[in-house]
Amino acid sequence: MSRKVFTIFSMVVLLVWSCGHKSGSESVSENAIIQQSDGTLALNLEKATRYSDMVNPSSNTAEWNVVVSKPGTFKVWLSSATKDTTDLSYVNAVKISLQDKLLEVVPEIDKVVLNSENVSFPYFRADSYVGSLYISEPGEYSIQVISEKVLSKEAMNNTASGADDTRLMSVILTPLTR
Repeated sequence: MSRKVFTIFSMVVLLVWSCGHKSGSESVSENAIIQQSDGTLALNLEKATRYSDMVNPSSNTAEWNVVVSKPGTFKVWLSSATKDTTDLSYVNAVKISLQDKLLEVVPEIDKVVLNSENVSFPYFRADSYVGSLYISEPGEYSIQVISEKVLSKEAMNNTASGADDTRLMSVILTPLTR
């Protein structure tokens, strides 16, 4: 009798334990960016995992894990802090990848945002349209940006160096409405 009770008790404990671990594997990453209620994904460089190469800055990388609850087509914008509102001075093309999709463009100024709370004098915020991406299903994705304007946290905090007239601040995905 006690063997049957022990066996049944062990099976119940094993079942409860295994069910608890299944739900844990479906949870989102700790630092994942959650899609806003209006469908926007705002990917600030401060929240990215960054890789910087002092020898070859054109391979500097920022990466975010994002959770998409409302899939669809998204307009992709780069937001930069710049001292020169006529030229962003990106030397190389910026590459943005999501799964097997790649956008590659040398950013130009499409919008200048005056008095933006995201930047302080002597910088202005300049937004550049990059293209569009289609996300077919809800889920967690990794978005990666490669550009010489992805600066390390130390370089971003070093405002004394006047060498960087333009800095990449964020990538913004806005849902395309029809």
